[in-house]
Amino acid sequence: MSDIYSKFYGLERSPFNITPDPSFLLFTQRHREAFNHLLFGITQRKGFIQITGEVGCGKTTICRAMLQQLDEEYVSALILNPVMTGVQFLRAMLKEFGIENPPSDRLACLETLNAFLLEKAKERKVVVLIIDEAQDLSLEMLEEIRLISNLETDDQKLLQIVLVGQPELRDMLNDPRMRQLRQRITVRYHIDPLKRSEMDEYIAHRIRTSGGNGRPRFSPGSRRRIFKYSKGIPRVVNAICDKTLLCGFVDGTEELQSKHVKRAIRDLEGQFS
Repeated sequence: MSDIYSKFYGLERSPFNITPDPSFLLFTQRHREAFNHLLFGITQRKGFIQITGEVGCGKTTICRAMLQQLDEEYVSALILNPVMTGVQFLRAMLKEFGIENPPSDRLACLETLNAFLLEKAKERKVVVLIIDEAQDLSLEMLEEIRLISNLETDDQKLLQIVLVGQPELRDMLNDPRMRQLRQRITVRYHIDPLKRSEMDEYIAHRIRTSGGNGRPRFSPGSRRRIFKYSKGIPRVVNAICDKTLLCGFVDGTEELQSKHVKRAIRDLEGQFS
């Protein structure tokens, strides 16, 4: 259906998919700062980096955009679902680093990882591990990750670890049992929701990026209602705008009004009457 309304509005693709597509990333002040914190922590080999934000604030998109910026000097792995046992986590990480058929034994996995990291260090490569949804890690797994970070030479850390998660991750790391890990995190950034002016530019940016040339148009009233409902969370903005464009398509108009947003919100909440 989104392809149908995209053609109606003269768009090359759907502007409000909720997938983390870096090509749609709008560098607001907070997203630029988060990106720069990530890049600084990795390029300066700070060891541990923590990025947090509410659900749908663009954390994963920023990580994917950052990975696209890294050249052949960097070797990266992205763990999207960290809910697993220690051995499963180690094996998943080794597979992400391109090691086929990793061992099933924890000690053997650590030896394989250490050998891999030492080899990359000799090649002067920086190895980066990004763990998304890190708030879902148990305290035991966080401690396992801290132990992994002990792999180092006399003068440098062999593995740069980025913990990306919701605000609950900060609470977990403030647990007294996590003080050793917390002390190792030298780069931190929390992404706040968009301000109203940023949301307006966000909507316009996604339409432009999709090939829009002044159409479709969201009225001031429609944007006010979108902001009130979404509270500036980009993923919610996407969901509402997507439904709003569909409502405009059904009505045969390129001018999206508050009534279209109201209808879109009802649809999102399952209120079809």
